Amino acid sequence: MNPEKIWLSSPHMGGKEFEYVQEAFASNWVAPLGPNVNGFEASLEKYLGESCHVAALSSGTAALHLALVLLGVERGDEVLCQSMTFSASANPIVYRGATPVFVDSEPHTWNICPDHLEAAIKDRISKGKKPKAIIAVHLYGMPFKVKEVLAVAQKYEIPLIEDSAEAMGSSYNRQKCGTFGTIGILSFNGNKIITTSGGGALVSKNEKIKEKAIFLATQARDEAPHYQHSEIGYNYRLSNISAGIGRGQMEVLDAHVQLRRKMHDFYMEIFEGWDGVSVFSEPSEQMVSNHWLSCITVDPTRAGISSEGIRNALAEHNIESRPLWKPMHLQPVYWDAPYYGAKISETLFQQGVCLPSGSNITEKEKQRIQAVLEEYK
Repeated sequence: MNPEKIWLSSPHMGGKEFEYVQEAFASNWVAPLGPNVNGFEASLEKYLGESCHVAALSSGTAALHLALVLLGVERGDEVLCQSMTFSASANPIVYRGATPVFVDSEPHTWNICPDHLEAAIKDRISKGKKPKAIIAVHLYGMPFKVKEVLAVAQKYEIPLIEDSAEAMGSSYNRQKCGTFGTIGILSFNGNKIITTSGGGALVSKNEKIKEKAIFLATQARDEAPHYQHSEIGYNYRLSNISAGIGRGQMEVLDAHVQLRRKMHDFYMEIFEGWDGVSVFSEPSEQMVSNHWLSCITVDPTRAGISSEGIRNALAEHNIESRPLWKPMHLQPVYWDAPYYGAKISETLFQQGVCLPSGSNITEKEKQRIQAVLEEYK
């Protein structure tokens, strides 16, 4: 019989979540509004700093969708998007009837390459299609090259949507990820650093953007005693129950980030001296990653092993791991989309694997993981 499963990234409660949820039940605030929603937003705004305004929503995908709406992306437009990411970064572009234009990664942060980004912009403009927005992702919690990407976005006056779904608690030059773009988005899905079961947030330094996001997220109901709608709205607001979980999670966020970073250190020790195996780490002191997921790449010609071999070895012992995100330009649904770059993201996908990274992994579970890896070597 297999031992209990070790998950890649499972929810980790801190203890206070139930108190906030109980308060919501006791006061009958179970609708998508209430004290927990307001309190959760206030906690996020305080944590992020930079005079940010936060709208709590039902998912990170909803936040991305609303970001595109708020930036005026419409049918027939084009939006530049990092290719190496989860599909939720790209799908909202299609929701708007727009076309995603995918951009390759650079090898240091695994995120959108500023050089290929600028090349893509120049080429799309030459074709008469200036992109309406850029979606850049802090992959696995690793900040993208913020200075360089922002410089390109500002040079061509294209708004930047900062996908920080995986980067809550990460920072660049001591500024929290999610606060650099025209609009930032966060995710509180069950596998994230902190969770609201399912949820997300839209972040902006412009309070009017927050207000318009909330308006659109609550079915765009006009000010009137009856139900009147002059715009298309959505049912995207976070519930007061879920926000209660979020308020409790905010109290342990920093502790959870430190535990994830310790998991990264754990893998650094294990793989030290393994020829051809590299642990994904910050390329400079400017960047602090939450190490939401600890990842490695394996060069099979040097290592004599493969990332898929590691994944299968762990799976045989009921330990979950996964390949890196398959780039969007290689996905069947996006085969016809324009792509700019080389094969960095493709090579990362072929050689990479995400290892168990949860903040609630025990010492005994670490020993199991280490034993399997060393036996496979």
